[in-house]
Amino acid sequence: MISDIGYALNSLAHLALLLLLLTVRKPGVAKHLLVLATAATFLWSSSLITSLFGPISLSWLLSVDVLKQLAWLLFLAGCIHTSFNSIFDVLRRPVTLIILAPAAIALFAPYLLVVNPAWSFLVLIVLSLEVLVLLEVVYRQAGREQWAFKPIIIYLGATNLFEFVTYANATMINQVEVGYIAARGYIYFLLMPLLVISIRRIHHWGIDIFISRDVVLHSSLLLVAGGYLFVMAVVGYAINYMGGNWGATVQIILVVMSFALLATVFLSNAFRTKIKVFITKHFFANQFDYRVEWVKLTKWLTRAGDASSDVYHAGLTGMLNAVQYESGMLFKVTQNGYECVAEASPIAKENDDTCSTLEVLARYSDKNGWIIDTDAYQVKPFDYEGLKLDRNALKQWGYQLFVPFLKDGGLWGFAVLASGDKEKISLNWEVKDYLTAVSEQVGTYMQHHEAAQVVAENAQFAAFNRMSAFVLHDLKNVLAQVDLILANAQQHKHNPEFIEDTFETLEHTKARMEKMLKQLTDKKAVEEGINSEFLLSEIANDVVSHRCSGLRPLPSVHVVKESAVLVDREKVANVLYHLISNAQQATSDDGEVDVVITANSDSKTQLVMIEDTGTGMDKAFIEERLFKPFDTTKGNAGMGIGAYDAKTYIESIGGKLTVQSEPGRGSCFTLYFPIG
Repeated sequence: MISDIGYALNSLAHLALLLLLLTVRKPGVAKHLLVLATAATFLWSSSLITSLFGPISLSWLLSVDVLKQLAWLLFLAGCIHTSFNSIFDVLRRPVTLIILAPAAIALFAPYLLVVNPAWSFLVLIVLSLEVLVLLEVVYRQAGREQWAFKPIIIYLGATNLFEFVTYANATMINQVEVGYIAARGYIYFLLMPLLVISIRRIHHWGIDIFISRDVVLHSSLLLVAGGYLFVMAVVGYAINYMGGNWGATVQIILVVMSFALLATVFLSNAFRTKIKVFITKHFFANQFDYRVEWVKLTKWLTRAGDASSDVYHAGLTGMLNAVQYESGMLFKVTQNGYECVAEASPIAKENDDTCSTLEVLARYSDKNGWIIDTDAYQVKPFDYEGLKLDRNALKQWGYQLFVPFLKDGGLWGFAVLASGDKEKISLNWEVKDYLTAVSEQVGTYMQHHEAAQVVAENAQFAAFNRMSAFVLHDLKNVLAQVDLILANAQQHKHNPEFIEDTFETLEHTKARMEKMLKQLTDKKAVEEGINSEFLLSEIANDVVSHRCSGLRPLPSVHVVKESAVLVDREKVANVLYHLISNAQQATSDDGEVDVVITANSDSKTQLVMIEDTGTGMDKAFIEERLFKPFDTTKGNAGMGIGAYDAKTYIESIGGKLTVQSEPGRGSCFTLYFPIG
């Protein structure tokens, strides 16, 4: 029964390894051969569980032992060289056939001939020796990778040395000792972690098995519990062997203490932490599980608010969580020195000594960007060449780590961290690299927040400047209307109709100026007006007669086909004025400017075409400069936003604006207004 437990544990362990290997997608001959050897070991171990398959005969024992050895010999034959492309390449090598021949003969001979068990014992001894010889060959050829191959060499060497002893003893006494067979399952099971370690180390096999620290921790706790129970079992066996008796009272006390100890093992946080630290230091190449740590840091930073204080506090907390520390302060370098922008459980008050310490650390780190361990400095100050700190001030200060945040090669800020009641970390090369990566991530996060704030402020200024430009453009139009009144005043000042039109124009001008002043005072963009149905011809005639009559040539309005459209009258008037005025300025006094109003063929769009016989524009100017805001060809006389404003408004109501022009032949601006 005790042998069944060992073989069952070994079967489960190899089954788990087999499933892990089958989930690996990387191709490789070594992987396939290892899968085969692992499967053979699983079947070998399972077949020796008497509770499942009944008593094991000697012939069956010898056959399954040979089969297992055959699979591992094939695996070792594939490890001698790394250039195999398939299992067939391994099998067709003469050396491989020589290696496998004894095992193949021992496997099939009992079915063809009557073989004395002693000869089978001798063949298994030879196979064990063959494995040991191949292990030495593989290890010698590993070169620089001997460190990676060492665990599997120990695993196969120890198990095959035990096989050699088992069958050497069987050869001498002409039978297999039951104790050896019963112990094999436990030996293979206990040595199996060496196989897993080697699989993780040897990268050219194409096998990458990941074992998380939590799984190892839980396995270690189970191992501790199992070890305790094993010790109790040994004590009980010793008492029984010597003829003693536990006694009811002793049994009750030990059972209660057993459960109390097991509860302590599983529930004690300090014990679990110490076990995890031990595992991390001695069983893992990396001290940190970077995948888990990076996801935790990213999630923490993304939960921060939009306020600067929240962002700085999230950055400091991210640094503390990275090393499981409790206390810290975050400083930002300013023109006047540095400023504390976040803190968590501060342990030192700011005084002359602490300020002096921070200044020295900041200057030193600004030059080389180093992370500084003040505890290590007090023991080995020569590790930080050129750094001179007051040791008494450091002891009173209490912070261990100084972590800089760099930007453009200079010091942007820094964090000082202390462990509090937690265990202090040792600043070895891996911790330095890890903290450097974390500080770059946290520093970039805080710097991006500041950059986003600057961009938002610049966007507000840009919006205000844009609004101011439109106001100035409207102000220029108002000034043009006043100039038009003054130009005609001398000739028509005694005409009652002129006086009436003048007052109407002044009233309109006053309303527009009040609107502009309100926009400047409230710092808001131009508000949308109220849309109503208008005839575009009415708006065009009003613009021509009141706002464009002071320039030559005088525009002509032609109505071909017209329907009412839903628009903001004032905005449309501004659009038409900009385009008609530009056409007048580009055309000589004896030229022509025509405003043609019609509808397209489906009667769903109202067209306004502003045609002139002026200088015209080339294709490059239309594509690159015409609708570009603040780009003008009029020098100081223009703002460069008339055409841009026209195009923006027309598109905002679902229409469009197109331009056709040739240098020296004039231009035609076509505005499409949706009907209905």
